[in-house]
This record gives sequence, C-alpha cells and structure tokens, in this order.
Amino acid sequence: MLRACQPELLDSLPPDHPDAIHNRRDLRIINRIMGNRAWFERTLPRLLLPGDRVLELGAGTGEMGLGLLRLGIPVDGLDLWPRPAAWPSDREWHRADLKAFTGYGAYDVVIANLILHQFSTEELSSLGERIRRNARVILASEPERRRASQVLFAAFAPVLGANHVTLHDARVSIEAGFRGEELPEFLGLDPQSWLYSCRTTAAGALRMVAVRKP
Repeated sequence: MLRACQPELLDSLPPDHPDAIHNRRDLRIINRIMGNRAWFERTLPRLLLPGDRVLELGAGTGEMGLGLLRLGIPVDGLDLWPRPAAWPSDREWHRADLKAFTGYGAYDVVIANLILHQFSTEELSSLGERIRRNARVILASEPERRRASQVLFAAFAPVLGANHVTLHDARVSIEAGFRGEELPEFLGLDPQSWLYSCRTTAAGALRMVAVRKP
C-alpha cells in the first residue's frame, strides 16, 4: 500500500461547525480505542528530565495536553485552532502553522498524536529539521498504513455513529500513515545521533519513541 497524502475534510471546517464538533466527538472515541492518550501518559514521564519543556503538535481541543498537565507535565500547545477555554493561563498556546512555527528551540520534548501523517515526505523533512535542532525527545502516535485498518474502520464506523467527515478523514489518514521506520527516516533522525524505535499495535497505531544520544 503506497503512501498517499490527501486533504482532510476537518481542515476545511471552522472549529464551531457542527460537522467539526461531531468529528471531535468521533476522534475522542477513536483515541480511546487506540489507547493513544494512555500511551503518552505512560511513556512520557519516564523520558523527562528536570526543567524539560514539552510541546504538543496539533493540540486541537487541548484534551490530551490537559491530561498531561494533571500529571504535572509542563506541556504547551501548538495548533491553528483557537486557545481552548479550559487551557490554563500559565501555559502557552501557540496559534500557528506548525510548518512555519519558529519557537521549536524553546522545547526539549515534542509530542504528536495523529497529526504528522497529514504531511508529505518533503514537509516532514523540513519539520524534522526544525524540531531536531533542540529537541532531545520526540514521541509520536500515528496511523499505521494498512488496508485492513481501512476495512475494519468502515465496518465499525456505523456502530460508533461516525459522521461523513470522520469516515473520509479516517480513510485518508490511514493511507497517509507510516510503516516500519519511515517516520523517523522522514523526519531525518540520523541513527548515529538518535535512538529510536517504532512499534505497531493491534488497534492500528504506529508509535515512535526517539531520544537523542548523549
């Protein structure tokens, strides 16, 4: 299955559009099924050093970041969407395009949940160059590119009550997902400088843990 990046419908909708609101509800269910938030909450704390600053790419409604903040992890958000009402006043919310964001140098740890698959190989290379200049840790949970996941989601989507935006975006997300060690390679993580691993789950996630070598 060749990787193909196509526009997602959610990106064309304002945050308060009914279809976008329904899609966010669907994404909460999908993230729960995939166990993404639990994985970040379990994995991130053991990789942090005192004083580390964490940036979440594509932070969306801020739900995952708020969960990490409740664990005492100092996370800031980066997204094109407005600052969520519940986002703490003492934490940064960068409303910007992550491809053009100039503040990566302030962060030791960068995390990404279901966002990096939206970018082409060339865009990931450019993004990786920006991130790895300062980052010591990069964590990502993205779709694994496999046809079976598309078939299973299409079968179970009616049970979940998924709307047309979710049906479309799930299909193209999986087509744009990653296999093997593609993600660290696309981000330009040199094995001489980085220790990284990529593991897949039965629920269709590909999870990358990358730590800069001392």
